[in-house]
Amino acid sequence: MKEYKKLTNEVGAPVADNENAITAGPRGPVMMQDVWLMEKMAHFNREVIPERRMHAKGWGAYGKFTVTHDISQYTKAKVLQPNAETEVFIRFSTVAGERGAADCERDIRGVAVKFYTEEGNWDLVGNNTPTFFIRDVHNFSDLNRAVKRDPRTGRRSAQNNWDFWTLLPECFHQITVVMSDRGIPASFRNMHFFGEHTYSFYNEKNERVWCKFHFKTQQGIKNLSNEEAAKINGMDREYHGKDLFEAIERGNYPKWTMYVQIMTEEQAKNHYENPFDITKIWRHKEYPLIEVGVLELNRNPENYFAEVEQSAFTPAHVVPGIGFSPDRFLQGRLFAYGDAQRYRLGVNHNLIPVNQAKGDVSDYHRDGAMRTDGNYGGAPAYAPNSSGYWTAQPETAEPPLELEGAMWRYDPKDDPTDDCFRAGGNLWRVMTEDKKQILIENTAADMASVTENIRYRHAAHCYLADHEYGERFAQAAELRMDRVIELAQLDHAGLIQATLSDII
Repeated sequence: MKEYKKLTNEVGAPVADNENAITAGPRGPVMMQDVWLMEKMAHFNREVIPERRMHAKGWGAYGKFTVTHDISQYTKAKVLQPNAETEVFIRFSTVAGERGAADCERDIRGVAVKFYTEEGNWDLVGNNTPTFFIRDVHNFSDLNRAVKRDPRTGRRSAQNNWDFWTLLPECFHQITVVMSDRGIPASFRNMHFFGEHTYSFYNEKNERVWCKFHFKTQQGIKNLSNEEAAKINGMDREYHGKDLFEAIERGNYPKWTMYVQIMTEEQAKNHYENPFDITKIWRHKEYPLIEVGVLELNRNPENYFAEVEQSAFTPAHVVPGIGFSPDRFLQGRLFAYGDAQRYRLGVNHNLIPVNQAKGDVSDYHRDGAMRTDGNYGGAPAYAPNSSGYWTAQPETAEPPLELEGAMWRYDPKDDPTDDCFRAGGNLWRVMTEDKKQILIENTAADMASVTENIRYRHAAHCYLADHEYGERFAQAAELRMDRVIELAQLDHAGLIQATLSDII
């Protein structure tokens, strides 16, 4: 016979009644001495923790990553050595919506992977696109505010969104991706995902190369049209979460093949554009995909809040053999993500089981709210000390990186090699006719409520990427083609000045 758990209070004492309040008489007021009622209400009032500012709506699962190919010539990271098998936790999310948003919205999908390696946790934080909207972290909070709710109306605003995007021409490639058929994946299982940023590898000889991470779905790419997504959102706002959960429950474990691209330091110095710019790609013909291993998801969380909502990721968490790069956006994320978790979950969020490393942790951090371990007992609270605690491990350090140039606020648009429209144009030219038509229709529909000046600004960007792209968008948006061509001949500052007014 199954033994049922008995109800206790917050410190383990039995609870006699969980349905009827203590009152003064059968119809009298509730008494303050009903301490279990007070505890229940006080805890309930505090159950909702601050949601993530971005990526608030998400789903997660556990699995494993298995290395199938040898890339030890590039990295000494134990997690990436031949035949290594590592437990992982992965969280998928939309970006702009709040926790109650619908899954099937036109948006990029965040994908964060926590590798529980024997050398500590490695967090790879990325999206289902190989690039991003912006390249300078100064624009990070502004991008988030542009795609969130308007401060006056409290509603999402296509006007704000497109105004911001079109004022930063580096957004163009990502806009093209998001407005394409891939803007609404059919499921998390049916999409690729990427580390986006440029990272570094270094091997046992302390030789550095630059790398990008790619995960290709083994389930095949599938996407939804606007009409299909609208129908699903009207019936099941948790559609992607349900799909992932049920696939794993029935043993249909989703898998992705992991690849890396490698660029030497010498190649980076001579590359035709900034290889550390997250709004750019490394072309596969120049830097081929190198197969590494397989990521499989095979276990659902037991409790959504404990394991998905409280999961925390930051690209600052790397392991020996994996390092950073001069990517401006990555540099800002190294601080922003961890700090967001300290605010959202508390300074000891890495003690929460889903975030906790599998091996020993000796991080010197002490005290703070919700310290749930022994707090290092009576070990010294300072370093250096004569007891041998908290000694650094210099043998794991990343090799030095040579830098050049004066300290200054450099604008990438001043770089003569910078071309914000090359990648978007290349993407347009490899699209089939049906995909081009979907892109044009999606963009025109998304901009239907946007003022004419901003539609002209985007049309000029489309024309700069590819004349056909610009002509077809201008036609769909009912814009004058002669004016689009005039605007496309202006420099960036001139285009912005010419499109500040609603009157064209």
